[in-house]
Amino acid sequence: MMNTHPFSRLATGLLLSGCLAVVGCEGKVSKPATTSPQAANPANTPELNSAEEPMLTVQKEPFGQTENGDEISSFSLRNRQGMKVSLINRGGILTSVEVPDRDGKLANVTLSFDSPEAYLVNGPYFGGICGRFANRIANGKFSLDDAEYQLATNNGSHHLHGGINHFMKKLWKADSFQTEKAVGVKLTSISPDGEEGYPGKLKSVVTYSLSDDNELTIEYEATVEDKSTVLNLTNHAYWNLAGANGPVLDHQLTLFCDKYIPVDEGSIPLGELAPVAGTCMDFTKPEAIGARIDQPVNGAGGYDHCYVVNGKAGELRPAARIVDPKSGRVMEISTTEPGIQFYTGNHLSGTPETGNASKHGAFCLETQHFPDSPNRPEYPTTRLNPGETYHQTTVHKFSVEK
Repeated sequence: MMNTHPFSRLATGLLLSGCLAVVGCEGKVSKPATTSPQAANPANTPELNSAEEPMLTVQKEPFGQTENGDEISSFSLRNRQGMKVSLINRGGILTSVEVPDRDGKLANVTLSFDSPEAYLVNGPYFGGICGRFANRIANGKFSLDDAEYQLATNNGSHHLHGGINHFMKKLWKADSFQTEKAVGVKLTSISPDGEEGYPGKLKSVVTYSLSDDNELTIEYEATVEDKSTVLNLTNHAYWNLAGANGPVLDHQLTLFCDKYIPVDEGSIPLGELAPVAGTCMDFTKPEAIGARIDQPVNGAGGYDHCYVVNGKAGELRPAARIVDPKSGRVMEISTTEPGIQFYTGNHLSGTPETGNASKHGAFCLETQHFPDSPNRPEYPTTRLNPGETYHQTTVHKFSVEK
């Protein structure tokens, strides 16, 4: 049985301190009061001017307003290599990640929308924080300490990515920061006891930072105040290293994962951790994403499966490496999490609702605990008790191959 625990006891609570003020942000939006061209269309960014000296900076600007007048802010992080990351405090959503190709040309490599309004709907979960529980919980039910909890069911009969009013719909309190080697934004949110059916008042702190080594690091910490709960946080960015909405089928993927989790027709785990060797699930050596994409079982016409990351959970270790052969861009992912969900944009429709991206126009690699873990005692635990601190780290490192 696997019993890896992602939480450690801390008498003083979170290591990262911050204000607890949180503003709800739900429903439709009114026209933005002020929106810069870059905020409205983060993908439309020119390459770095050779005469411009890159600096380590973080800038804040308005991104739009909610129906009740709350302001959404955009934060632009830039390092001395010219790499730039933009995110909003609505759901902690990455709106652009601009990295150079082998010729030094910048492009946004994460899927984005053309307008601020679209981010408040965001059906595909572009770029944001999934919570309280990323991935699925079977039938939206779990038991904890002899009490049964019923969650919202928003994926057929199952619970997905935190339910209806999930963390991507929250307006997080945001504080930017700068050090000698990195710039970033610390986001803080409170989820009250009973929200979406989850027990316990939960404080979450998610920190995005960009270093001069072209590393985008996401750190997650959380504490629960009054009751034990379950927790599984991740970021749901869609990647296309070509910097376009075209198919990612030629991207070369390596997963440092010898096992994966087979699922039923509703994408609920069957229980076993199955070896990838000799199957279409094997990416232990570089393989084109599209080479066997029509073969996965219960993947809705592609991959949508959780892989078991090799090594010891809780330690930062390699999980994935992806190369776009045309541009030369490389993304390497390291994580402390036990699993990584590989999804090939099987439900992207080419419509404005999916950012005009078509099926297989991007991929996701979501570091996380295993789906349906609250109902699987043999999986690494997702339980968080009062007096404990949830902590996990994921690093995306960008480079190029000549």
